[in-house]
Amino acid sequence: MPELPDVSVYLERLAAKIVGHRLERVRIGHPFLLRSVMPPIAAVEGQVVVGVERLGKRIVLAFEGELFVVVHLMIAGRLRWLAPGKKTAPNALAFFEFDSGTLALTEAGKQRRASLHVVAGREALAALDAGGIDVMAATREAFAARLVAENHTVKRALTDPRLFSGIGNAYSDEILHRARLSPLALTQSLDAAAIDRLLAATKETLAEWTARLSREAGDWPQKVTAFHAAMAVHGRFGLPCPDCGAPVQRIVHAANETNYCARCQTGGKVLADRALSRLLRSRWPKHIDELL
Repeated sequence: MPELPDVSVYLERLAAKIVGHRLERVRIGHPFLLRSVMPPIAAVEGQVVVGVERLGKRIVLAFEGELFVVVHLMIAGRLRWLAPGKKTAPNALAFFEFDSGTLALTEAGKQRRASLHVVAGREALAALDAGGIDVMAATREAFAARLVAENHTVKRALTDPRLFSGIGNAYSDEILHRARLSPLALTQSLDAAAIDRLLAATKETLAEWTARLSREAGDWPQKVTAFHAAMAVHGRFGLPCPDCGAPVQRIVHAANETNYCARCQTGGKVLADRALSRLLRSRWPKHIDELL
C-alpha cells in the first residue's frame, strides 16, 4: 500500500501537472470504485484544480468551489499519467481527463479495494480523516501523547491511522530498525530515551525515503512498491541486516509480515511467529546465534 513517502511524491508530480488546469471529463470504468453519491462525480467536470493534498494515505484533488475528489489506493491501486491524446491504460478503473493530459487510476489483481469519494466542503473532507497526526510536523509532546494513549505494540501504534497519519507496514519496519526497537515492545513501557529515538527515526526515515523516491521518480513514479532493495529490513527476510549482518527475521500474521533484525532490535531474541513457532515448539530458536 502506498504510504506517506509514495503519496508525497504523487502529490509533487500531480501539483506540477494538474493544479491550475480544468478537469474536462471523468470516466468511471467500474461502478464499485465510486463510494459516494452526493455531490455526483459530474460536479467536478469543468472545474479547475486549485490544489492537491494528503489525507492520511489518501490523495485529495481540491477543486474550485470547495469540491474534493478523494482517492484511496489501498494495496494495489496506482496512479498513471497519460500524455495528451492517450486515453487508455491497463487495469484502469477511472480516467480524469485534463487539457494537460489524463490521470488514470489503476488497480492490479481481482480484489477491488481502491475507492473514490467526491465531497463538498472542508467539513465533509474532514469526516474522511481517521484522525492521525502528521508525524513530520508533530512536536515531541504530541508524538509521545499519541504513542502512549493506549498500551499496544509499537508496531501496531505506528500503523494505526487514528494515531499517526500515513505510516504502514513497510515504513514502520524501517522506522523500528533505525530506532533499535522491537516491533512487539509495548508503547507504555518505552522510556523517554526510546520515545526520542522513535520520533527521530520516524521523521528521518520518512524524509529520507520521500527524497529518494522523488529523485528516482523522474517525470512520474512508474513503479510504486512497498519493497525496495535499499531498505534495511522490510521484505528482506533471510538477507543480512545492513548494520550487523545477521539474517533479517519475520513475524507473519494473516496477510501481514513484520520484518526486523533480532541482533539490532531485540537483543538477539527471535520473536515467535504464531504459526511456525507453534509448529516447531521446542525446536523454535530462542536466539539469533542459533540460526547462524
